[in-house]
Parts: sequence; C-alpha cells; structure tokens
Amino acid sequence: MDTIARLGIIGGSGLGQALTAQGRGEWVDVDTPFGRPSGKILLTDWSGTAIAFLSRHGPGHLINPSMVNYRANIYALKKLGVRRILASGATGSLREDVHPGELVVADQVIDKTFRRAGTFFDKMACHAELAEPFCPALRKLLIGCADQVSTRVHDRGTYVCMEGPQFSTRAESLMHRTWGGDLIGMTCMPEAKLAREAEMCYALLALPTDYDCWKPHEGSGSKEQLLTTILGNLQKATDNAVALLKVAAARIGGLKETCDCQDALKLAIWSDKTKVDPAEVRKLDAICGRYFT
Repeated sequence: MDTIARLGIIGGSGLGQALTAQGRGEWVDVDTPFGRPSGKILLTDWSGTAIAFLSRHGPGHLINPSMVNYRANIYALKKLGVRRILASGATGSLREDVHPGELVVADQVIDKTFRRAGTFFDKMACHAELAEPFCPALRKLLIGCADQVSTRVHDRGTYVCMEGPQFSTRAESLMHRTWGGDLIGMTCMPEAKLAREAEMCYALLALPTDYDCWKPHEGSGSKEQLLTTILGNLQKATDNAVALLKVAAARIGGLKETCDCQDALKLAIWSDKTKVDPAEVRKLDAICGRYFT
C-alpha cells in the first residue's frame, strides 16, 4: 500500500465499517511528536482516491471528546501526505428546520472548549487566520454532492463546539440559539484550527441526531425510547454521510491542486525565525518546516 494518501477522512464507526467492508487496505501505526493518534490509520482506496481514515474516538469509541489527541491526529495525517480532510461528526440541532437525520455542511464555528491543546505552536508565536474556519473549496465540493443522497443537505450552519462530555443545560442550549448557533457538538475544535495550522484543507459534515434540550421532546416515551430514536437518527444520517462522502472522494481529483488553506502559515509566524529553538523546528518539520529552510 502506498503510504501517501491524497485525502484524509475523520469520522466515527459508521464510516470505518463502510471502509473496512471493502476488505482491502492497510492499517498503519503513526507516531508523532505529540504522542499517539486515536488509533491506527487505514490506508485504502475509496472511489478511486487514495485515502487515510482515522476514527476520532478510537476503536470501540473509548476516547471522550476532551481526551482526543487532536494534535497527534492531525500531525499523523499530515505525515502520511494528506493535504485535505473531510470530517464528520454527530451533533444536536439548534434550529427547528434542521431536522434530525439530515446533514449540514458547516460554515462557521463558535469555540467554547477550554481543556484542549489548541495549537501546535507552544514555543513560538503563530497566528493563523480563521475567519473562514472551513475550506471553501471542500465545502463547495460537499454541497455539490448533495443531490446524491436521499436527505436534505443544508449548505451552511454555525457549529457551537462545547467542552463536554456532559450535554448542555437548557439555559445553555437556549443561549446558544441566541448566539446564532445552528448545531451543538463537541469535536469540531480544535480539530479545524489544527488543520489550518497544518496548512490542510478541512471541511465538516455534521450529522444532527436530535434537537438538543432547548426543544421539549414530543410524546411521553421513556428515556430508553428517546435514546433509541436518537440512535436511529444517527444511523440514518451516517448512511447518508457515507454516501455523500463517497461521491466527494470520487470528485476530489477535480479540485485545483492548491488553495489558500495550504499557505496558511505564509504570514502567520511572527517569531524571529533565527531565534526559534532548532529542536522545535525539527519537531514541527511536517507542519512548518518549509518556512525554516
């Protein structure tokens, strides 16, 4: 198996099952200066495209959102040659018209996380632009594949990323709506920030599973029945996400070779490069080595 992957896929067990069902590919261990990623990475071919798949929460979904080693995950994909990432993740819906089971191509983020390492640059000043946190070219690609799935695909949405692992209080959920949030989740950040620092294109396909707690649940069913409904919505959204991402993977070759995401550090490193510790430069070689040669 070629160890150079054109496209990175970050997702959950549903995507992993779809890819491993092909019965081909190679699982590889990748070490990084930031520790181990969430698990082995699957190198395989999907829709004619060389991809690297990483399960964000690891085998068995054992890693909670706050404990995911986001830096190692992004670094490992970069080390494998990935330049573009399509990510997916379950969310709650904060809008009446974003129904559970549909898909959302997010376009903005409000970051409420506070326990996670959010940058590769601990020992130098690097200020990457993040006004548009998701790659416009990848977003356009995903939106263009919407007609290939049997559910509505919303072409924009603001993702509120909370720390978790507990869900929101009702007061918080209502507040997130007043902020302009459309989705609530726990994994988009710092994943998107780190992808930008690594000069990788990144887009997120969100999978709403319920209406969070701002909206009272209809009916008088038990909590067990509610969970069954949510899991059913997740399965429906996952099936559609797999179908959409498969088409996107087939069309990824039609994108131009470079975009602004892949030069995100060109003006971002403010430190005097002659004074940066050479050991730190070596550590971050896969991320920013070209700016120190």
